[in-house]
Amino acid sequence: MSSGQDAFDPSRTAVVVVDMQNGFCHPDGALYAEPSEAAIEPVRTLVERAGDAGASVVYTRDVHPPEQFEDAHYYDEFDRWGEHVVEGSWDAELVEDLPTEDADHVVEKHTYDAFHNTELEGWLDARGVDDLVICGTLANVCVLHTAGSAGLRDYRPVVVEDALGYITEDHREYAVDHADWLFGETAALADVTFA
Repeated sequence: MSSGQDAFDPSRTAVVVVDMQNGFCHPDGALYAEPSEAAIEPVRTLVERAGDAGASVVYTRDVHPPEQFEDAHYYDEFDRWGEHVVEGSWDAELVEDLPTEDADHVVEKHTYDAFHNTELEGWLDARGVDDLVICGTLANVCVLHTAGSAGLRDYRPVVVEDALGYITEDHREYAVDHADWLFGETAALADVTFA
């Protein structure tokens, strides 16, 4: 997305903040990554800009019931990542440094994809949202899977490349390049405007 791109129509746009939770963004979190903590400030800037313009702001929370993967055939995040963001835990809460009290909606999800078995699509459709401005963490996991799923559902997913958490820089670069190449767009925070 170039800086000459049209501004987003706030009545048809939602900022989707993916998994900015203690478990990922706080130094005491089970899956803390310093770049996820560093993403808090640009994410807050984007959320405040969207809120001032009247665009919707949606937060996702990755939450796992303790028994979620007990009968898993293959998909087992605890096996892959260790136990994290367990339902009811401090890890699973959104970080305090974001204005979550002003959220239009909070989606609780149980997989990498915020659309999978959640009410997100229905919530967006009921409000006439077409464009999703996506930020949060981790860039190459939940952000990328959510953006890809949005594109498959005919939303316009725009990943904000400098408002992302990640483990290593090459993970962020992969996610941004892949999003731009395959199913969506990318934008720098400075170029995301609402009008």
